[in-house]
Amino acid sequence: MELGKLQELKIVRFREFGAFLADPESGAGAETVLLPKKQVPEGAKEGDIVRVFLYKDSADRPIATVKEPYVTVGRIAKLRIRDVTKIGAFLDIGLERDVLLPFREREGEIHPGDTVLAALYVDHSGRLAATMRIYPYLTAAQGIEKDAEVKGTVYEVRDMGVFVAVEDRYFGLIPKSEAYGEFRVGQEITARVMRVREDGKLDLSPRKASYRQMDDDAEKILEKLEASGGRLKLSDDSDPEEIRRILGISKNAFKRAAGRLLKQGKIGMADGEIYRKNA
Repeated sequence: MELGKLQELKIVRFREFGAFLADPESGAGAETVLLPKKQVPEGAKEGDIVRVFLYKDSADRPIATVKEPYVTVGRIAKLRIRDVTKIGAFLDIGLERDVLLPFREREGEIHPGDTVLAALYVDHSGRLAATMRIYPYLTAAQGIEKDAEVKGTVYEVRDMGVFVAVEDRYFGLIPKSEAYGEFRVGQEITARVMRVREDGKLDLSPRKASYRQMDDDAEKILEKLEASGGRLKLSDDSDPEEIRRILGISKNAFKRAAGRLLKQGKIGMADGEIYRKNA
């Protein structure tokens, strides 16, 4: 019998307060776990096999339930925070008893009512616990190719880039060079697969392929010009970080989009500035 897992166990005896279950392959005197009376299927009898999940009750005793939780040990799921206390947060896993997310296992700020991406594990004391540090629980991508558009959830933001759980189960990274804009833990994003590594990890970009992204970047330039009175102190000679700060795009992306707008006659460029031309 395994804590935190769905498994099939055999009813070996009944008592007034429920049924005791054991491993179907075990013999007499085997370890048993209680399935409370309200959880026992109607018409069940000794020898029947029932599918249950094992966790621990408030007295720290193993107990079975026929309810299927939102997550099992070793798996990842989006879980709602019921409460935040001095020792950590309590997450709703779909059972009578919530699971503790210790503060040392959190990523970013958390609040009651938030939904977080977390994995379930058995801690050193033999209790179920949750962690937002899900990297060890992610797997290599399957069936995803370069340039595919994927959805995922941000689970960590570091200097080297933004870590994303693609489809909430595969390794994904937006490198720092592609991480334009603000990202936060728990944010759901859509990204383009730039590369599928040999180990199945995915390099991502929140931007479309350059030939498709150009239209979006050009529109962003026009919107910024409109908001700033028709002029921006940007040009081909501008510092890349200044372009990133103002527009949230790379210098190369700016040059491509501005070049298109120049050809279309929508903007002009002079004295280290771009300006909106009258239609």
